[in-house]
Amino acid sequence: MKPAPFIYHDPHSRSEVLDLLSTLENTKLLAGGQSLMPMMNFRFLMPDHLIDLNGVKDLDFIHLSGNQLRLGAMTRQRRIEFSQEIAAQCPVLTRALSFVGHRQTRNRGTLGGSLCHFDPSAELVNISSLLNAKLKIESKSAAREIAMDDFGQGYLTTQIQEGEILSEVTLDVPSPKHGYAFDEFARRHGDYAIVACSALILLGSNGAISEAAFSISGMTHRPLRLRDLEASLIGQMPSDTVLKACAAKVSELDAMEDSYVNATYRKHLAKIMSYRVLKAACLSAQEKING
Repeated sequence: MKPAPFIYHDPHSRSEVLDLLSTLENTKLLAGGQSLMPMMNFRFLMPDHLIDLNGVKDLDFIHLSGNQLRLGAMTRQRRIEFSQEIAAQCPVLTRALSFVGHRQTRNRGTLGGSLCHFDPSAELVNISSLLNAKLKIESKSAAREIAMDDFGQGYLTTQIQEGEILSEVTLDVPSPKHGYAFDEFARRHGDYAIVACSALILLGSNGAISEAAFSISGMTHRPLRLRDLEASLIGQMPSDTVLKACAAKVSELDAMEDSYVNATYRKHLAKIMSYRVLKAACLSAQEKING
């Protein structure tokens, strides 16, 4: 298949992009193109105008300051993955990126492209939820900030409106003493996960859990931050009994079905993966205390 006819635009600044979006109708933005181009080739999408963001340098940046990591929407996944600064300060993000597609796709894929495509099983969607991402959305006339929890509206559908662009993502950087883990189950390496989980755990001086964050994706149309589960862990010793009880609660979540697996299988995976990730995050936190 070939895409339907369209007009190609090659802007070189954010202002040029916003000008185009304010005047053109039925547009699509080309970032990495890993998802967009196949959808256009199969004519699931038929834009009249394709705006290429690859020449827009002011959307490609990494700024780490204190406990905040600011990333441009056009920052390549491979650049984030190989940033030594990010690996040192936010290793859970580096870990998650190692599961994204393959080296070739990470060379082209961008942070913003993955978030805007909003596949419910995408690793960067999951980790953005875990790290309390705030997304800067811009149009020619205004800018607004959306929390990751509010970004998704449905399957492959976000809050971004016509004439708007995701320009920047800000992530919370955990303290160095946080233990972390990310893992997923996919049919084969490089595929989207059937279920993916990520966790951050901080242990107090008595060995009990003092802070916890947990995100699971693949269950519904968006990632889920299980804040009630996080709260239930506070003050608990990280024993197998406690963690398995949490995993059992995760398996009670509603789960979607598709042509590959049914809801029962997803719930079973959720129980196994959530226990593994919570356990790994707790062990990571204990190592940081001991080390």
